[in-house]
Amino acid sequence: MNYLYENIIVKESDVHGKGIFTKIPIKKDQRILLIEGEEISADECIRRENEENNVYIFWKDDYTYIDASSTEKIKYINHSCDSNCYIDEDENGSLILVASRNIEAGEELTIDYGYEEIYTECSCKSCDNKLESAA
Repeated sequence: MNYLYENIIVKESDVHGKGIFTKIPIKKDQRILLIEGEEISADECIRRENEENNVYIFWKDDYTYIDASSTEKIKYINHSCDSNCYIDEDENGSLILVASRNIEAGEELTIDYGYEEIYTECSCKSCDNKLESAA
């Protein structure tokens, strides 16, 4: 599969810390990155989050998580309620990052992390989720 690894860069983000950005335009539904890392159990995921403050873990299914903390790029993907990417599974069962809309060159790639605690800390300019949780 032809992913865009060489066209994705890590740099300072206006959202939070570092982020990943595209050097080229990306079309809606285009596959961007393979999400690689160590496969771990739900219990190990909880342990790493609590004891190691590891926030670079992706949910695959109820029993399997992908720890991407040792990767060079995907671990820097930031949250946005108005994200331009989503996580999907390819035909081999691997997690992949996919464009949810057309993305311009230079744009930061983001996903909706999809867990409730993120919305209280969300820095989206118009965050409906934050407004609902603050009400």
